[in-house]
Amino acid sequence: MKKKGDKSYKSTNLFINRELSWLEFNDRVLQEGLNPEVPLLERLKFLSIVSSNLDEFFMVRVAGLTQQRDAGIRTRDISGLTPSQLLKSIHHRVSRMVNEQAAGIKSILKQLVKFGIHVPETPQWTMDQKKFLRSFFTSEILPVLTPVAIQELDPPPLLPGLQLFLAVLLTPKETEKETSGKNKTSVERIMVVPVPTQFSRFVTIPTDKEVELARLEDVMAGNIDRLFPQHKIQAVNVFRITRDADMAVQDDDVGDLLATMEKAVLDRRRRRPLRLVISAHPNRKIKSFLVDWLQLRSEEVYEIDGMLDATSLMEIVTRPGSEEIKDPDWPPQPARDLIGQDDLWQAIQDHDIMLFHPYESFDPVIHLVTLAAEDPDVLAIKQTLYRTSGDSPIIKALEQAAQSGKQVNVLVELKARFDEARNVQWARRLEDAGCLVIYGIAGYKTHSKALLIVRREAGRIRRYVHLATGNYNDKTARLYTDMGLITCDNKIATDVAAFFNLLTGYSEVVGWSELTIAPTDLRRRFIELIEREIQSSTQDNPGLIMAKVNSLQDKQIIQALYRASKAGVKIMLNIRGICSLRPGVKKVSENIEVVSIIDRFLEHPRIFYFRNAGHEELYLSSADWMTRNLDKRLEILFPIKDPAHRRRALGILQTYFNDNQKSRRLLPDGTYKKITDKKKPLRAQELFFHEALDATRTSKKSTVRFKPLRKPK
Repeated sequence: MKKKGDKSYKSTNLFINRELSWLEFNDRVLQEGLNPEVPLLERLKFLSIVSSNLDEFFMVRVAGLTQQRDAGIRTRDISGLTPSQLLKSIHHRVSRMVNEQAAGIKSILKQLVKFGIHVPETPQWTMDQKKFLRSFFTSEILPVLTPVAIQELDPPPLLPGLQLFLAVLLTPKETEKETSGKNKTSVERIMVVPVPTQFSRFVTIPTDKEVELARLEDVMAGNIDRLFPQHKIQAVNVFRITRDADMAVQDDDVGDLLATMEKAVLDRRRRRPLRLVISAHPNRKIKSFLVDWLQLRSEEVYEIDGMLDATSLMEIVTRPGSEEIKDPDWPPQPARDLIGQDDLWQAIQDHDIMLFHPYESFDPVIHLVTLAAEDPDVLAIKQTLYRTSGDSPIIKALEQAAQSGKQVNVLVELKARFDEARNVQWARRLEDAGCLVIYGIAGYKTHSKALLIVRREAGRIRRYVHLATGNYNDKTARLYTDMGLITCDNKIATDVAAFFNLLTGYSEVVGWSELTIAPTDLRRRFIELIEREIQSSTQDNPGLIMAKVNSLQDKQIIQALYRASKAGVKIMLNIRGICSLRPGVKKVSENIEVVSIIDRFLEHPRIFYFRNAGHEELYLSSADWMTRNLDKRLEILFPIKDPAHRRRALGILQTYFNDNQKSRRLLPDGTYKKITDKKKPLRAQELFFHEALDATRTSKKSTVRFKPLRKPK
């Protein structure tokens, strides 16, 4: 623990490891999937997300740790753990997690029978179901299958990560006379059969009334003898591999980053295996062969009594119908600041526009870019794109703008993890349309969300700006909570214009008026704001810091918060995912509260509030309090200047801390406890939706005009 007089708070006891903290976040997702108060299909959704989260965690975080361990690196992180120690803790925690997940999935599938959805296990198939599935396998699946004799091929074939496979142990069908005197083991073969990715993961069994489904891998395993008619099937096991996808492209000296990223995406398929997931109680020979062939350690093998790829459960969740076991629909409402406004340009000139997604529609952002593309008075459009949707209306509008002769500059971040291939395609399309495309800044990811439109109006130039906490993705804007600001404030617009000049090659850093930019000044600015709160805090009027971020890991930010806590500043943190800060430590973090909300929408805004001795300041940002965001990414912190917007954003922040339905509190030992106080129930996301709905209803009522009757002439 910290020594007396030590002001730097360097003790490893004061920090929680980021990977273990992330696993606690995924456990909170798991707990929503196990929560009996959540509708059944929504629970299935959360259990599916647990798997997709773990896939990415292994491909990136575990991959990096494995590389360090294999290189003999024994450096300890801020929590005092070496890579080797950490990997052991991770595998132990994940093993428990996936077992709970598998049991939860089985329980929910049993309960779905009451609502007409049947996903029977293979032993439960009726004779009619077996007959149909055998016919379906023979006519539809069998022609597609290609068995691979991985034992006999040199070099061995590449098995892609995250795909399901069947490992089949075979022996020839021979007479007793032919096999007498032979060693049975010598004639055994292991064949690998890929589960085709072009099929749905669930085969629909015809029925008059209810939904009956069979897992594709079960259909294959139950009928695999049709693929090997000359052999006897000794055993069949389903398995899945997770590969290292932690590719670091050194772009400082890359001549063609586009081609380099295309190659890197392809190379990802060949990276080393990190994890083998195999069906429970596997055949000993199959398991032994796969472990040796993939060169895995025993702790890197997970036997699961259930679905090996639970991400496919989304196919059941998204099926039409069964509304009684889904969340009620919460359609996005019109933006509060635009209700009754017909002219978007005029509305922005009249006042700043705050957007709160998904409670308010993302359409104003799409409309702004589309309107700019069509408006003959618009001269230029500049935008950053980190992630966007598969059929993006934003991309189409930018293409249209360039084709109509407007100057269109787009920064497409090719290094956005797992969206590299899509972003490469967008970059090529935008270039073909005539846009000037920048692929990012060497050595950094451009994670900021910024749009700048230059328009000629009545003989003068006016600039319109959109800044946000989330991506320009119309699909995730229905699933993620985010906040944005549309403004033509001249100081902000001037800063944003300078930011785009920075991106397009004018590398000299300018003095910013309203914005703060990472990697140059953002950490310094945050620490400056925290230190200012310390200086202005008194016993009678203590300081207050409230922040909502996705993750908190940066050591310098944490140490500054510890100093503020010791100085009497009250600190309230709403952190969805990783939190390396340890709250509630005596004489260090007693004034710090950390809570996390997991609900139907993914919490994504970054909001920062500082009481500042009554002169309140509130900021939004694209950046988390992570070292990577502050040192290795281009990020933007921007102020909310309008007093009404500042009050609204503060109310949003306070509501998050008042949630007692979907919120959990971080304890000093790194675990989380559900908040179950006896106050009036408050679920933040539900309240936000109803507030948006009420704003829409009120505006409709306010448009009613009462016209007095006049005496007829």
